[in-house]
Amino acid sequence: MRRSLILVASIAALAVSGVSSARVVDGHMEARSYAAVLADPVRPAEDRARDEARHTAETLAFAHVAPGQKIADMIIGGGYFTRVFSSAVGQTGHVTAWQPAEFIGFSADYGTSITKVDELANVDAIRSRIGAPEFPAGLDLIFTAQNYHDLHLTPFGPDTATRVNAAAFAALKPGGLYVIVDHHAAAGTGITQANTLHRIDIEAVKTEVQAAGFVLDGESDILAKATDPLTANVFDAAIRGQTSQFMLRFKKPE
Repeated sequence: MRRSLILVASIAALAVSGVSSARVVDGHMEARSYAAVLADPVRPAEDRARDEARHTAETLAFAHVAPGQKIADMIIGGGYFTRVFSSAVGQTGHVTAWQPAEFIGFSADYGTSITKVDELANVDAIRSRIGAPEFPAGLDLIFTAQNYHDLHLTPFGPDTATRVNAAAFAALKPGGLYVIVDHHAAAGTGITQANTLHRIDIEAVKTEVQAAGFVLDGESDILAKATDPLTANVFDAAIRGQTSQFMLRFKKPE
């Protein structure tokens, strides 16, 4: 009975937040339930134009995003997912957007992006250094897209990924999720392609994150592309926007 009451309350919350045609399966929303989120006018047209290729609705479903959650968008880039999360969690939720200080120092565009998302009512920006994210406590979800490999870039310390994963584990509530989307590197290459091709071996990510105490909770190949030879830099014009990517969902034990 308690589970049924929770599901009824969840569906009611979805209606209030603007998530349309919600269908809850095993306690989580289906991809089609995020139509209103994707159509939210807070998202610029250029964001909405990328939704199909990025499988945004499916990604939200994979990450179990729901109204009222506390989410951290880790290394936001241009803020694409920050804006999606802002709409998805609604007025009762909160999004922490992290743009590392080193990224802001590297490019003014990163500074502009974090300033813009900080203007959203339910978003707070943090600009802490790459190895010391200042995540708030009690998060439901920490999410990062196409940036986990950056933790292994040459300018940063060799323990950066270890430190960030530990910070993520500490910030998440028991049962909280850590979802990582990144560009596939060839199997067996570990972290060696992170600096040169901006790719990372999926097995290296699994090993690192599980070493921090997380349990692998799911993976998806919806962003995989067999046509990607995995040998080109992801910024190469011949492959940019067409790379093969993986999605991993980890859980902090309850």
